[in-house]
Amino acid sequence: MAADTPTLDLRDDILRLKREKNAVILAHNYQIPEIQDIADYVGDSLGLAYKAKETDADVIAFCGVHFMAETAKIVNPGKTVVLPDKDAGCSLEESCPADELAEFLETHKEKNYYVIAYINCSAGVKALCDVICTSGNAVRIVEQAPQDRPILFVPDQNLGSWVMEQTGRKMDLWQGACYVHVEFTRNSIRTIQEEYPHAAVVAHPECPYAVRILADEVCSTEKMIDFCRNCEKDDIIVATESGMLHRLRKEVPNKNLIPGPTDKCSCADCHFMKMNTLEKLHACLENLSPTVEMPEEVRKRAEAPLLRMLEQSK
Repeated sequence: MAADTPTLDLRDDILRLKREKNAVILAHNYQIPEIQDIADYVGDSLGLAYKAKETDADVIAFCGVHFMAETAKIVNPGKTVVLPDKDAGCSLEESCPADELAEFLETHKEKNYYVIAYINCSAGVKALCDVICTSGNAVRIVEQAPQDRPILFVPDQNLGSWVMEQTGRKMDLWQGACYVHVEFTRNSIRTIQEEYPHAAVVAHPECPYAVRILADEVCSTEKMIDFCRNCEKDDIIVATESGMLHRLRKEVPNKNLIPGPTDKCSCADCHFMKMNTLEKLHACLENLSPTVEMPEEVRKRAEAPLLRMLEQSK
């Protein structure tokens, strides 16, 4: 019991700091269990975007990766936004640098692209786009895109190809991918299916096509909760980042939720998401650092497509 005391004290002190700083703690579904359990709200990118826009807190402690905290700052310029670990990045964000996208759009300006950006990108990329989407609303956003303009979808090619399958809308795809989700393979899912031959499979649309066609359902992390809750089968293989299993097991305790393995291991951890810890959350609330900042010109240009997404998602 004594070994648990420092963690309990740390948790209590985080709650004290939250009250003193008038802070709200937002956590992505992929965060470690200890952070999910102390957060005011746990959700996917769309849900977190709404919560960031709606909060009346003075401080937003964003437990996720850098682009998520940036998104909160974009729609809350007057609030202090802190990220427990400033180096918590994202392979998708890194796959589409703003300067490379700007150069591509300039080179192909005769196409007059309507640019749809998956929210997993930097503020600089958001500022170059017409509208943002998440995995939960991507189909709806693409369906509302102008019919007389070609679409460039950045940066996730797997999500983009899945959206094309759902909508029948041709899009040009930026060649980016989430390094975690592409580690799921046909072989890795087939192997776990052999162990659980009667299990259902739910997969995130960032997974490759070879994995998606094996799934009973392809959906965002938030929609996975409803799928697992309503699924007639007791065994469900979940092909997404491992942190999602903690929330699923809390909300759907009567199902046997099985982490989808990759070819490399029996779980799928995003090392960026796992960089945030209770200790770092405590420090960022205590010091109100590291903060998320950006030039106001970039913030204002990035805000317009984000607000367009929130409006089109209602």
